[in-house]
Amino acid sequence: MLAVVQTTGERHPAGLRERKKIATRQALSVSAMRLAVERGLDNVLVEDIADAAGVSARTFNNYFASKYEAICALGFDRAMRIGAALRERPPGEPLWEAICQAVMSEYGAANRAHDQEWMAGIRMVTSTPALRGEYLKVQAMTQYSLAEAIAVRMGTGPDTGMFPRILAASVTAAVQAAMERWLWSDPPTALAPVIRRGLDQLADGMRRTLPVCGGDRGVVPPGQHGTAVLPADSG
Repeated sequence: MLAVVQTTGERHPAGLRERKKIATRQALSVSAMRLAVERGLDNVLVEDIADAAGVSARTFNNYFASKYEAICALGFDRAMRIGAALRERPPGEPLWEAICQAVMSEYGAANRAHDQEWMAGIRMVTSTPALRGEYLKVQAMTQYSLAEAIAVRMGTGPDTGMFPRILAASVTAAVQAAMERWLWSDPPTALAPVIRRGLDQLADGMRRTLPVCGGDRGVVPPGQHGTAVLPADSG
């Protein structure tokens, strides 16, 4: 699910040139989403997006192939930052807590509810069939980025077992479910607490209802809800 949400911070490369490129890319993405919400996606041209971001249409084409890609870049870039945030968490922090903190580093500042009109616009834009292909790419990249970071944090390679991919897919699904709940909330609500609730329900649901096949190991030990290390599959 794609939406303009405030984040708690950015992770930029040190070089000034790279920072400028990232800032331009973000400005184009945010402008694309904002104009689509305000006018309707079919009524927004590449030239409109470029003008709103203060650059030329040629510059837009250096970053994105279409307005759809520009909008979906919001989710793609967020996925990359979550993966980077997970790698940067303290080494001794339990895996599940590190994952939650990494996810909330992107959504934690989204603590204000939008008005009904803005939310209706976001629903309209995100339900556009033309966005579906790009959105599927975002979903895949979110899972791959998170799975790679999980594998690194566990000290294993991404191909040594299925657990990093399984856990990444579960977290991605929890965030997706939470964003859908947020998107259709009536009255509108803030996104951050809904994301947190989705992560908590994932951990709690696995602990309560999903014993491991062929054994009785719990995914999250009782009494450590939301903070325990989820056990790794050895293969």
